Amino acid sequence: MSILVTGGAGFIGANFVLDWLAQSDELVVNLDKLTYAGNLENLSSLDGDRRHVFVHGDIGDSALIERLLAEYQPRAILNFAAESHVDRSIHGPEDFIETNIVGTFRMLEALRAYWKALEPAAQQAFRFLHVSTDEVYGSLGKDEPAFSETHQYEPNSPYSASKAASDHLVRAYHHTYGLPVLTTNCSNNYGPHHFPEKLIPLMIVNALAGKALPVYGDGQQIRDWLYVQDHCSAIRRVLAAGRVGEVYNVGGWNEKPNLEIVHTVCALLDELRPRADGQPYQQQIAYVTDRPGHDRRYAIDARKLERELGWKPAETFETGIRKTVQWYLDNQGWVSNIQSGSYRDWVEKNYAGRTA
Repeated sequence: MSILVTGGAGFIGANFVLDWLAQSDELVVNLDKLTYAGNLENLSSLDGDRRHVFVHGDIGDSALIERLLAEYQPRAILNFAAESHVDRSIHGPEDFIETNIVGTFRMLEALRAYWKALEPAAQQAFRFLHVSTDEVYGSLGKDEPAFSETHQYEPNSPYSASKAASDHLVRAYHHTYGLPVLTTNCSNNYGPHHFPEKLIPLMIVNALAGKALPVYGDGQQIRDWLYVQDHCSAIRRVLAAGRVGEVYNVGGWNEKPNLEIVHTVCALLDELRPRADGQPYQQQIAYVTDRPGHDRRYAIDARKLERELGWKPAETFETGIRKTVQWYLDNQGWVSNIQSGSYRDWVEKNYAGRTA
């Protein structure tokens, strides 16, 4: 028995692979393109582990997907592969269209042929789990109810539009061809191995380096925060017991404005790694011009997942953020290794032109 994980060297995918193999001996075939955010160092603890087979490749490579399906005969595919950064999608949307839409389409086509050729019992047991985002639902007003699974799709960035399109393709392949799919839409993840272009790791890395902590606009954009290992446990639960064709929202029940997140990170660093001059890290906060089309609020209603499958997050934001900050303090080598010239160029491109 085996599972195929796509995007398994990225932030959420790598955490899932590590979590899976901590609890199961089932073979994981891990396909990743190793773009800037894909990092084999995330999986270094699996070096020499025969339960983990890494394949460098693209979900848009139909021949490769077909070969992996034929060779390993997976009982399930978990699709984490995606371009996922809103700011990057604003600067260059084409990569998001190619990976998130075209790549998903080509993978679905290969899976459809593979699944149809399986024996009836294997067909019945097979699952394709597509990992998506709450950003497909658009933006909420301050007092509007949280996103449910039936909320209208209203994506507002090239990233979220490309993920919405991939969600629709997955749904269509179930309703048209019968492919046994599951979709999860998660809120903002945080935790170990998070590439430092996203809010929480960027604040930690910049704070320790004595750099400005850039906060978009007034910092009152609200997000629901989900510790990545809670997300992994939710995906395992959906894969094991989710109803075919259904969508499950995964959230942490932690709605907080971005500025509060930054203040929390600063306070933890003041405690765990004080500045040499004794001054608080909050002094490094710099308000910068907001990004175009910045959604004001996301919030996930995860009651369906709790009601049907009995899942709830194990971490509060307070416990999860402390674990996250401590991980970055304990893994400065990992941070240094990913801060390549291309990463520095990106930070300069995205933030240098923004006026305070």
